[in-house]
Amino acid sequence: MRILVVNGPNLNLLGKREPDLYGTATLEDLQFGLVSSFEDVTFTFYQSNHEGELIDALQKASADGIVLNGAGFTHTSVALRDAIASIDTPVVEVHISNIAAREEFRHRSITAAVCVGSIAGLGVKGYHLAVEYFLSRANRSDSSE
Repeated sequence: MRILVVNGPNLNLLGKREPDLYGTATLEDLQFGLVSSFEDVTFTFYQSNHEGELIDALQKASADGIVLNGAGFTHTSVALRDAIASIDTPVVEVHISNIAAREEFRHRSITAAVCVGSIAGLGVKGYHLAVEYFLSRANRSDSSE
């Protein structure tokens, strides 16, 4: 199984930026944790602070599933939403913090409606749950053949 993990703006600052909201794990810690936990998964990791680069990464993806933390673009980017809608690869949206418990402008996700699911508020564990979803989805497909 191939999984692309895409992280949006400011997630390169994980571990330093607002640790009370996002925890102390760095982006590298998150990536190491995924690789260590899922030895049968081939991961590609991508992070950008630029909307167009995130869109390019989604459109060029060669993966069985995409885990996306669009960060602030989740609430503002119609272009990111349209990119997700235009690809065949299923996307699970992940947020480290509980966006529903934060500022009102963060309550609405523009991208969630075109994703197969959303996970929010469970810290970096949300990424693991998204990968588990893709693995269970693949296992269901394998058993139905």
